[in-house]
Amino acid sequence: MIYYVYFDSYGHVQGIASEKELAERHKGDPKSFLKACLKTKAGPDAGHETGHVGVMRFDNENELKSFLDSIGYEISGCSEGELNDRPDSS
Repeated sequence: MIYYVYFDSYGHVQGIASEKELAERHKGDPKSFLKACLKTKAGPDAGHETGHVGVMRFDNENELKSFLDSIGYEISGCSEGELNDRPDSS
C-alpha cells in the first residue's frame, strides 16, 4: 500500500493520505494534499509555512502504524480517517 506522508519543516509527520484517498480527495495530486495539510495546520490566514510530502510503501496498515509508533507520531489533522480523526476539508 502506498501512503503520502506530509512532513512539516521540522521533519515531523503531520498528515497521511493513502493512495486511494489521494485519488478521491486530491485527484491524485500530492501538491493538492500538501496545500490541504498546510491550510489545516496553519489556518487560512497564517503566514508562509513549509513542508514536504514523502511517498512511503507498507505491506499493510499495521506496518504503517508500527512505523508511526517508532517515530513518536502525533497528528493534529490532515490524516486518513482510519488512522485518526480529520477536520472537514470542504
